Amino acid sequence: MSAPITRVVQIHTRYRQAGGEDRVVEDERALLENAGIRVEQVIFDNADLHESASLLGDLRLATSAIWSRSAKARVTAAIRRHRPQIVHVHNTFPAASPSVYAAAADLGVPVVQTLHNYRFVCPVATLFRDGHVCRDCVGRSVPWPAVVHACIHDSHAQSAVAAATLAFHRATRTFDRAIACYVALTPFQRAEVIAGGLPADRVRVIPNFLEPDPGRRGGERTGVLFVGRLSTEKGIDVLVAAARSARGITRMAGAGPMAGLVERAHASGDLEYLGVLPSAAVHEELQRAVAMVLPSICFEGFPLTVAEAFACGTPIIASRIGSLEDLVEDGSTGLLTVPGQADDLSAKLRWAVEHPADMAAMGARARSRYEALYRGPSHLAALLDAYAFAASSAQADKLRESS
Repeated sequence: MSAPITRVVQIHTRYRQAGGEDRVVEDERALLENAGIRVEQVIFDNADLHESASLLGDLRLATSAIWSRSAKARVTAAIRRHRPQIVHVHNTFPAASPSVYAAAADLGVPVVQTLHNYRFVCPVATLFRDGHVCRDCVGRSVPWPAVVHACIHDSHAQSAVAAATLAFHRATRTFDRAIACYVALTPFQRAEVIAGGLPADRVRVIPNFLEPDPGRRGGERTGVLFVGRLSTEKGIDVLVAAARSARGITRMAGAGPMAGLVERAHASGDLEYLGVLPSAAVHEELQRAVAMVLPSICFEGFPLTVAEAFACGTPIIASRIGSLEDLVEDGSTGLLTVPGQADDLSAKLRWAVEHPADMAAMGARARSRYEALYRGPSHLAALLDAYAFAASSAQADKLRESS
């Protein structure tokens, strides 16, 4: 039997625009530390990367995204100093690079990798391009379609770097010899990454969690609420069209490239745009909404807003696509709609506000789902079990066989 896990090195690369993934990393660190586990963070930041003014500079940036000597040296030093039983990796792209896995493997420390997105099977990490779901790279040893389609920032060069990173480390078995356990956020995501080549026996499902509990409040509820990024893959244009038909019942909060569309809809009276809200205000809005709406047309991971809505006793109206089908039970904890269909979404929005008692019952079941699955204690227990699995002698033997 493995010794209890008491020391962890956590590795993460922050995004240029802070998001849910960055928040999960910090919340998980606090959860572990509150349980008496020492956590040392090695944090990289993509904001530190700057566009080069020369071809040579661009090549250096590209090379470091595939293999960063400085990142490996930082992680090596942290492991030697902290002597962890587990290295828990969140995001490596592009500032850290997969060289951090090699640092752990060289020192014999097993890695647990959380899959916040689909980067291990899709260079752009979203399985989404040109307004639709895309699986063209799934299962390919060299994900060349991403380069052809210029999936990353419409750049063939940047897409080539991401594709080359995956291809190189698959060929050199960097992942196989270092990553003892993958953490998917939903059963759907687990199935997708296994289809893309990850070993099924190393992939387990641990959903995101929410602490502290914002609580469920009583009182009358009105309207429906969207909270999130205002972008195409989130179905914003679909929601704006639906709100136009179901006029005056939709509130939207967030920022993103489609903010202008939302502001125009607000000006015309189709919906109410709340701008960017802090967490406390989001919870207040959720606690007074009949439902939260998630009209995504992409494959989500596990949006933190799902746990927030359920914690507030708020059912969810979501697209019937990908992980959202795992998270929202139609007619029980919310309603499912046809992705991309504004008429269907509009009908569900109207039904929700016209049937507050039915939605309240769904909200009570959503709250029970949160209490059972999405609180800190259940997440901690599942995470420690994944750590024990990764550190087991059987997994150590498999990693040595992969080397």
